[in-house]
Formats: sequence, C-alpha cells, structure tokens
Amino acid sequence: MNVARRPASLAAIEAATEELRFNMASNDETGALLRALATSKPGGRILELGTGTGFSTAWILDGMNADARLVSVDESAEFQAVAREHVRDARCEFVTGDGGEYILAQDPESIDLMFADAWSGKYTHLDEALTLLKTGALYLADDLLPQPNWPDDHPAKVERYLSEMHGRTDLRVVEFAWGTGHLLASKI
Repeated sequence: MNVARRPASLAAIEAATEELRFNMASNDETGALLRALATSKPGGRILELGTGTGFSTAWILDGMNADARLVSVDESAEFQAVAREHVRDARCEFVTGDGGEYILAQDPESIDLMFADAWSGKYTHLDEALTLLKTGALYLADDLLPQPNWPDDHPAKVERYLSEMHGRTDLRVVEFAWGTGHLLASKI
C-alpha cells in the first residue's frame, strides 16, 4: 500500500516498538484507514481500545480536527509509555487500565468512533462497548485474518466474534480481507 504521508512520530514509535519486541502494532493500512475515519468525525469523541505503543494512536490523531478528542486505553504501562513519550497531543488522553472496566464506566451513546484493537470491546465486553456508540458512529476492529502471533484457540474466538457481529440488527457491518483483516460497522 502506498501511504502518501505517515504521521511524523511513527519512526520513533517503530524504533521503540522494535526495542521492546512488541509484535502487535497495527500496520500502515490500518493506520491510513483510521486516519480517514477520524477525519469523518470532526469534533468527535474517539475511543481506542488497545494503545499498544501508539502506532494507531498517531494515525488517529493525524486525521482528527482540532475539536475532536481521543481516549486511548491499554493495560500495559510499559507499552503505553512509548505512546506517551512520542505522541504528545493535548487532544489525546491516555488511560492505563483494564479496557473492560473503562467501557463499563462510560455513558451510553457517547462515542463517535471506536477502534477495538484489544480483547475488550471485541472478545470481551462487546455488547457494553457497542452501547457506547452514538447513532451514525463507526466501529473498527482489526487482526481478523490469521496472524503468526495468534494462540491456538484464537481462530475460534474470531469466528464467534464475526458471527455475532454479522448477526446484529443495530449495526451495518462489512468485513474485508485487507491488511490484517478488518470489520467496519456503523450504528443505526
């Protein structure tokens, strides 16, 4: 994929990610898609479940306008420290903690765009996460195609998740085998 302009902080994030041997960072395809989705939500409230080292965070911020706000949640302080160091932006709040607990503490219909890049909001707390979406909000999940770092029991979890998402009547869902495999949904 040809990405014309990558966020400036990505080179430093990638170097630190490699040093930590973190192998779950998103790729440029996912990042470019996130940037486009964030651009579609001017003044929006955006939730990223799974900061990792901040790769996707940088892309999301690159697409946001000045009035939009991002909350990025991860339970690993070690990995999230990379994002905190290299992604310095007043529009972003980092939360270190359990994603499921964060989801449960939020008001329904308060999110305009959600990126589910962790177990919370995808394999756990899915119903609760989806109640956070406003009408017209977008939800993106990635890593739905087989990956080398998947545990043996993970393919069955992905199949259950996809089946549940396609069966929902409160969302318009499209799944695409592009990049690491994505599911995009809009709340109706």
